[in-house]
Amino acid sequence: MPDSPQRPQAHPGVTLTWSSEADTAAFAQQLAHKMMANSALAQAFITLHGNLGAGKTTLVRHLLQALGVPGRIKSPTYAVVEAYDLPQLAIWHFDFYRFDDPLEWEDAGFRDIFASPGLKLAEWPEKAVGLAPQADVAIHIEAIDDTQRRVHLRPLSACGTQLLQAWFS
Repeated sequence: MPDSPQRPQAHPGVTLTWSSEADTAAFAQQLAHKMMANSALAQAFITLHGNLGAGKTTLVRHLLQALGVPGRIKSPTYAVVEAYDLPQLAIWHFDFYRFDDPLEWEDAGFRDIFASPGLKLAEWPEKAVGLAPQADVAIHIEAIDDTQRRVHLRPLSACGTQLLQAWFS
């Protein structure tokens, strides 16, 4: 009987500890560098999970700055989404914390945004379950104390596995 083909091993994810906001910024810089080096990586949908104050917006802010977004980067808590259009990349930063009306999904054009190319970053994605597509990577941030964070990155798609392999190679 012939051997069955080997399935690729799923990436188990990566767990990191950040000791300061400087570690968050350094991580974001590394992600931005890898994304700009491989345009396929910049088309991902990344979800950010964690309690209030865990550092989700801080990570996004550092990542957007590292990708070249100029000026002040604000949280989209009240607007739900902020769009950034760089010459080489479209980026959407969602914050679904106050999202509670599924009709808003259609009215706001979120379906069209998710169908278009570009990087999508979403805080509080659990508020849009059943509406948002499957993420490529889930980033879970846990506050250990005022400065330290435990961060777990988990791939949720083949693209997510490629992202983690590229980010940590």
